Amino acid sequence: MSDTFSIDLRRYLRGGGHSFGVWVALVVVIVFGLMRYENFGGAYNISSFLNYNAMFIVIAVGMCFVILTGGVDLSVGSVAAFTSVVAAYLSPFGIQVALPGAVLAGLAIGGINALFVVALRIPPFIATLATMLGAKGGALVISGAQTIAIDWGSNFTKLGMEKAFDLLPWSIFITAAVVIALWIVLERTSIGRTVLAVGGGEDAAGMMGLHVNRAKVFVYILSGGCAGLAGVFLASGFGAGQPLEGIGWELSAIASVVVGGTLLTGGVGSVGATVAGALLLGLVFNILNFENGRGVISLSAYWQMVIRGGFLFAVILLQSQLSRQPKGPQG
Repeated sequence: MSDTFSIDLRRYLRGGGHSFGVWVALVVVIVFGLMRYENFGGAYNISSFLNYNAMFIVIAVGMCFVILTGGVDLSVGSVAAFTSVVAAYLSPFGIQVALPGAVLAGLAIGGINALFVVALRIPPFIATLATMLGAKGGALVISGAQTIAIDWGSNFTKLGMEKAFDLLPWSIFITAAVVIALWIVLERTSIGRTVLAVGGGEDAAGMMGLHVNRAKVFVYILSGGCAGLAGVFLASGFGAGQPLEGIGWELSAIASVVVGGTLLTGGVGSVGATVAGALLLGLVFNILNFENGRGVISLSAYWQMVIRGGFLFAVILLQSQLSRQPKGPQG
């Protein structure tokens, strides 16, 4: 029994070598914050941190599925900006219309990406770059390059500004539900196994009789839907559709996925580690804001980005070292 457990543990650590570093770094950062800052573990900081980062988490999880197939989606930031404007325009009809309407808009753009990549066989980088520009231009056109205020008389603001069950904002519970659902899809369903197989080798997956194209269509539509939901969070949380937002969000999403141990070549990765990666990158900014508040240092947003990039490099280096450790006997 103990020998079997030890073999399974070794296999788990080797299989999770790519993602082990992000969990270590996340724990270290949290412990550091709790020890150094008085209000770091306070309800307000936790609630506001999770509420703000909910939109980055859902985008990162959608991006994880795309990268697992060996693809990439550069359009997610622009799609979030576009759908935030859509949500703002639909806000007078309430959350029951604005939320599904904006998510459907994101799904539609994801469908366009899938059409380009799967049917027209355009490389994902080029295809999603085109939709990135199209979504950004569309957001500016329909908004007149202005922020679009939401209807404050409707219930749309509940998502980002009111707490569910007097605990945490609704956006956090919705994000948790999405993460759990997508974890189940990846780990417990045939489509999830196909996504991993496609990333491991598309030709081999096809020869095994797997529905390769169906999996690729699924991940791009999913990524668009996640970006659409992020746009809803953006409009509800900030009180307006933001056509100029979303710049660089695709890079943050990719960074979260990579920090979480997902290989850019596809085939290896997890939803949970991607969420950990998104939280880790968000915590770096959170800690820098606490440092600025203490008056010990005064870093502009530009320097914070430099530090965040260096931290990202350090985590990736740690992952690389862990994944290179000798594998030992397979048992």
